[in-house]
Amino acid sequence: MASHSGISSSYQTDVESDGLSKRPIQTIEESASDSVDVSGDVIDHGLRRGLKGRHFVLIALGSIIGPGTFYGLGYALYLSGPLGLFIGFGAVAIAVWILMQCVGEVTAMFPVHGGFIEHANRFVDPALSFALAWLYYLMWSLYLASDWNATVLILNYWVSSSTMPSWAWFLVFWVVYNLITTLGVRVYGELEYIFGMFKFCALIVLFFIAILANVGAFGNGYVGFRYWTPPNGPIINGILGFGQVFILAATYYVGTEVVSLAAGESKNPQRDIPASMSSITYRILIVYMGMAFFQGLICPSSAPGLIHADSAVASSPFTIGYELAGWKSAGHFVNAIIIVASISASNGVVYVQSRTLYTMALTGKAPSIFRRTSKRGVPYVAILFSNLWGFLALMNLSIDAGTVFTYFNSVSGTAAYFTWIIIMVTFLRLRTGLKAQGVDLSTLPFRARGSIWIYRLTLAFFVFLLFIQGFTSFVHGFHYKVFISSYITIPTFIVLFFGYKFYHKTRWVRAREMPISDRLVYDPALAETSETGWRRVWSVLKD
Repeated sequence: MASHSGISSSYQTDVESDGLSKRPIQTIEESASDSVDVSGDVIDHGLRRGLKGRHFVLIALGSIIGPGTFYGLGYALYLSGPLGLFIGFGAVAIAVWILMQCVGEVTAMFPVHGGFIEHANRFVDPALSFALAWLYYLMWSLYLASDWNATVLILNYWVSSSTMPSWAWFLVFWVVYNLITTLGVRVYGELEYIFGMFKFCALIVLFFIAILANVGAFGNGYVGFRYWTPPNGPIINGILGFGQVFILAATYYVGTEVVSLAAGESKNPQRDIPASMSSITYRILIVYMGMAFFQGLICPSSAPGLIHADSAVASSPFTIGYELAGWKSAGHFVNAIIIVASISASNGVVYVQSRTLYTMALTGKAPSIFRRTSKRGVPYVAILFSNLWGFLALMNLSIDAGTVFTYFNSVSGTAAYFTWIIIMVTFLRLRTGLKAQGVDLSTLPFRARGSIWIYRLTLAFFVFLLFIQGFTSFVHGFHYKVFISSYITIPTFIVLFFGYKFYHKTRWVRAREMPISDRLVYDPALAETSETGWRRVWSVLKD
């Protein structure tokens, strides 16, 4: 049974030279060369497998919940009204839950560095992995800039831009996040555990206060479902607004697949991955559906403080709703929570960026300098470089912060759909390979639930959303800026995929040739628990 990952090369070209040109196609394979440090952690090709079960579950639950989640859902409320927001996020939630079943099955079998990026390399086509890796890296780089931009929007509530300009905040962010993210995976895990618990507890408090605001506890009377009636709801702007909610939903649900990348640094992936799959359900229900419902309940879609393309400053729907209910100083309380969420989110984004870039360097898809790691098992070069992408938020010096927010969301949302499509293609291809090689599905450490047709239909749904998400660029004339931000990922992907494919002459991996002999097989001793649902999550959180 496999335990950890290594490197192997398969030559698909006749010429080898330095750099990225004519290099052998490398994959992360089984290796017996791993070492163990004095703390007992396995050092797997430079990275430390130091994430405990409780770290893993909290990363899955909420590591990427940042400032945009707290006030960015207000943009969907502004576009489509409270019911439109709830239905749109609910529909994508179902698809994301199905997606995570795919992630869980493949990752539990192959908990390698790079996660689903490496899986596409091994089971589909190295060219697909190359295109996915760079698109995914660029997507998270935009998210980092978006988080910095969002954090400055919130900080402007206390400190005006004339007192502390955006560029000064960005320098502070760069220094702080470089310090935090280079301390090691154990520090990252502990921080995410603390921040994750804080964010979930804070959300429960915000939901409870929303109920108080709704029933008139702050003095301005009973609200009920007042904002679910015209002109604020339940659905406004028709199909035009509702369609845009799907793109926003992708923007905020992305990150659930991060557990696949983190699996390469998990101490016990057989136990931790199934537990994290269980926690995804709670993340969807508590975080996104809860926030969509309660924000739409207490905040009107016509509130001037909601984020949109013309915003210079913005407020969370929670802040707006509490203030309308009579709590005039609510902004201080809500924004303090958002700032803590911002630190956690940016920390998580840099983790994803750096591990993605490290994996690309490990397999020859990025310059080898990004393979360098410290004695703590930290890919510090990848981290320092990745943190620089936050300075893209300086765009808000020339255009409104709200416009920057919408551009970043459009590009990132479409890149998210590309990522999910490739993950599902990889899952379906691997299932074909398992069948062709006679592998019994009951031996898998984690098995995706339901019929295979559920996954094929969900794949079709993601493809449909990818191609229709830029339809607003054709409404009331042609808006080329909206069109470019909505569809620029498609030609980018085509250039990356076919450029790599033709240069390296890669081919589609055949089902009978898939390297699956080193897969993890279900082992009750390693799984440590046969519990399911929240009991499984709780047993791992106690680790």
